[in-house]
Amino acid sequence: MYRKTFTALLVAGLALSSSGLPAEAGNKPTDNPSAHAFDNKVIKKINVDNMYNNIAKLSAQPREAGTEGEYNAVQYIKSQFEQLGYETELQPFTFPEWDGGDSSILLNDQVFDGGVHTFSGSVNGNVTAPLVYVGLGSTEEVSNDVEGKIALIERGSYSFYDKIQHVLDKGAVGVIMFNGDGNTGYQFGSAYEGQDIPAVAISREDGLKLVNRLENENVTATVNVENAGNVDKTSYNVIAKKKPHPNKDTGQITMIGAHHDSVHGGPGANDDASGVSAVLELARIMAKTPTDTELRFVTFGAEEKGLVGSYHYASTLSEEEVEKTVAHFQLDMIGSRDAGDLIMFTPDGEKNLVTDFGAAAGARISEVVEYGQLGRSDHVPFFERGIPAALFIHAPLEPWYHSPDDTLDKISKEKLQEVAEIVGAAVYQIARPDTPALENARVAPGPVDYEYDDRPL
Repeated sequence: MYRKTFTALLVAGLALSSSGLPAEAGNKPTDNPSAHAFDNKVIKKINVDNMYNNIAKLSAQPREAGTEGEYNAVQYIKSQFEQLGYETELQPFTFPEWDGGDSSILLNDQVFDGGVHTFSGSVNGNVTAPLVYVGLGSTEEVSNDVEGKIALIERGSYSFYDKIQHVLDKGAVGVIMFNGDGNTGYQFGSAYEGQDIPAVAISREDGLKLVNRLENENVTATVNVENAGNVDKTSYNVIAKKKPHPNKDTGQITMIGAHHDSVHGGPGANDDASGVSAVLELARIMAKTPTDTELRFVTFGAEEKGLVGSYHYASTLSEEEVEKTVAHFQLDMIGSRDAGDLIMFTPDGEKNLVTDFGAAAGARISEVVEYGQLGRSDHVPFFERGIPAALFIHAPLEPWYHSPDDTLDKISKEKLQEVAEIVGAAVYQIARPDTPALENARVAPGPVDYEYDDRPL
């Protein structure tokens, strides 16, 4: 009921020309001083230094889900919401995390002194057999000679699955894989269900030494993997709620989200401390701003583990809450100086209420924001429950995405400011007491034409 009413108002407010485009087609909205005045109630209050300082605090250590670093970030975010007067909840959930246990290699009964990493998903086991080099592990390179042996494979060109399966099909009893050209370290590799031979990884330097050694002597190897398997870890969502003015409550809910976890070993300044910083800043501004819509500011855990936190939170929403929720704005990687332009992604590549309001706000504030199709972030679980949702992100991504180099010095205050203004204005267009936003023509946003952009992430 709530979302249908809101959609009808939106459609009714956008007069179409004979061409099917909004009457004010083009990249400029209707000049509406009242709409701009309402934007200013939000955007003039945005303090980009607050955002930058929050990124600095959050990116001071990695925040991988299930670690102390993530828990520290969660407590910090919770304290910030509480200081603003929000009703705040920590929502714990568990997720399976791979623990590689202990792995080791012997070569002709001598302990291998390089680093050894257990493939994610590898079975436990202890096997001793002749070592044979099979190149990149293609079907052409893997012969029947690998039967009963341990295969030494170079990473690259083919998937981990294919490489292991090719040697397994020929009767190999174990896998040692060394890193590919241009890759460093030995922390890589995944095995899959049914690939029931122990598989480990070593560095490229160590692997090339082994290749040279096999050219001059026979080598018997022992690969040992023990105590490997999944363990349950705990992550958290942080949920802050702002009730609407009791005399103006429309019954609607709008959500603004970001994920607070980072990848292993990554400070995650842009991914996604930047998004969290905007959520906190918009929460600060909205805390004292009258609204007729319930606002929920949520930071999600374990996004990097497969959107686990957002799926968990979306699953806890009642059917009534889903029906009342008119929009979900997801902010992910919004501050990198070296990424491309802002874009709004939806999982199905179709426009919705969020993209409509985001494009209109962009046109009023800076320039029209285009839209495209992409999942891979926390807007997906809400879309799957029927909630209009979109991801706000800069694309293409910066070169140091998911790396230890995702640091504070690469954050652009200008990009932070722009995204916070656009999303803040769009959210307020929905939540201000004159809403549903297009019910009153005096303060309605002008229609704007925005295009699909087939832009890669």
